[in-house]
Amino acid sequence: MSDRMSLGERLKLHGISRRALLKYCACTASMMAMPPGMVSAAAANLEKLKRPSVIWLSFQECTGCTESLTRSASPSIESLIFDTVSLDYHHTLQAASGTAAEAAREAAMEESYGEYILIVDGSIPTGNPGYSTIAGIDNLSMLKDVARGAAAIISVGTCAAFGGLPMADPNPTGAVSVADALPDRSIINVPGCPPIGDVITGVLVQILAFGDIPELDHLGRPMAFYGQNIHDRCYRRPFYERGLFAESFDDEGARKGWCLYKLGCKGPVTYNACAVTKWNGGVSFPIQAGHGCIGCSEPRFWDKGGFYQPISQTTFTDRTQLGIAAAAGVAAGVGATLMARSKQKKIRARLAEEESS
Repeated sequence: MSDRMSLGERLKLHGISRRALLKYCACTASMMAMPPGMVSAAAANLEKLKRPSVIWLSFQECTGCTESLTRSASPSIESLIFDTVSLDYHHTLQAASGTAAEAAREAAMEESYGEYILIVDGSIPTGNPGYSTIAGIDNLSMLKDVARGAAAIISVGTCAAFGGLPMADPNPTGAVSVADALPDRSIINVPGCPPIGDVITGVLVQILAFGDIPELDHLGRPMAFYGQNIHDRCYRRPFYERGLFAESFDDEGARKGWCLYKLGCKGPVTYNACAVTKWNGGVSFPIQAGHGCIGCSEPRFWDKGGFYQPISQTTFTDRTQLGIAAAAGVAAGVGATLMARSKQKKIRARLAEEESS
């Protein structure tokens, strides 16, 4: 009976008012940079929503993405599972195991064929079917089987989105991303090692609220979370502009919170919401904790080298970032001087213009 209830009916059953739902939708809309007018539409759609079936497949992964999901605050993992979706299959979170677990997956596929959402974390080995199996089924075969009836497919984590660590050179298992394994399907990529929990649930709620996939960038990432680089929204950006950089992790600059560019921060060429959404309910993110960004939401970040080297000395220039990397290199050495010279030139030009007139 409860499974046939709409989300609005379930919320009323739990004593949650429509006002509270509107507040939640307003918060989600703000987080995803949606116009205010979308709040009422999102609430109306969610109220009528029947709990959709979600099948979560884990392949070559470390469970870090699931750990991040369990720490989501908006919505929480409890409200997501019990009120918003029917999480019918997940190795780590489900109570069933063995034959019962696989029976649950097969039942969900049959009962909700063409309607369920497939979430995948971990890369898919192609070098040998025996590298990774579940219930005697190799990862690639299971992925293709479950994807066939999925309404939407979400790759959670950099391993699923881009191959991640398993695909790093020399890639002994022949690991590939979900998009590479399913070239004929549209994939929503939510990369990160791991992704922010609120980003995972936020993307899922957007799909449910509006019934379609969010706007994606050229790498299949939701623009709401991956549309800007970390550097542009980092609170240490003013120090970068003034040419103030930490030279080591324990020097005076580090203690004063100066820019971590010289210590290898990849914020200028990494697109993610870390500096705004942050982690663990908005508490902090790596740069705030004193460690530079390692670029984990970008393809092949493991192989680009130099986690503690400036961008100009690495290969973090895939996304036409040569100009950004070069600018960062210049700023690291003479940023403050260039700014001063630029001001002087503008003053001289203005004075010359006044004299001529």
